[in-house]
Amino acid sequence: MDASYGEIVTVLKDYFDGFYECDVDKLKGVFHPNCHLMSATDGPLADDDMDTVYVRVAGRTSPAAAHQKRLDRVLSIDRSGPESALAKVQIAIGPKLFTDYLNLLQIDGRWRIVSKIYTYIPIAVETEVAQAAE
Repeated sequence: MDASYGEIVTVLKDYFDGFYECDVDKLKGVFHPNCHLMSATDGPLADDDMDTVYVRVAGRTSPAAAHQKRLDRVLSIDRSGPESALAKVQIAIGPKLFTDYLNLLQIDGRWRIVSKIYTYIPIAVETEVAQAAE
């Protein structure tokens, strides 16, 4: 395993911690300023720039303050070259379990998330699926 894999994992840890703690400064360290978060889970395309995301994150009660169980996990990391990667992760925020596809580029020697596509399901549905599988 080369060093860049560990660097990507560190970015993902900061990503998870930033959302769990609602720490906008930590999130600014992992997202490129031009990044957009996109989803069609609720119907029409949602396309949020980072300023919109940061306002939303800063305005909510953090999962940490709510003592929410962390369900963070890295599902896969696919490197297609020395400077590009795709990470598939899951993270819980409030009543939703998100699956995020994070496109990362190494820019000026530092890995940054340059785009994100996400979907979600209610956490209760995930719990029911996990229990049925047991």
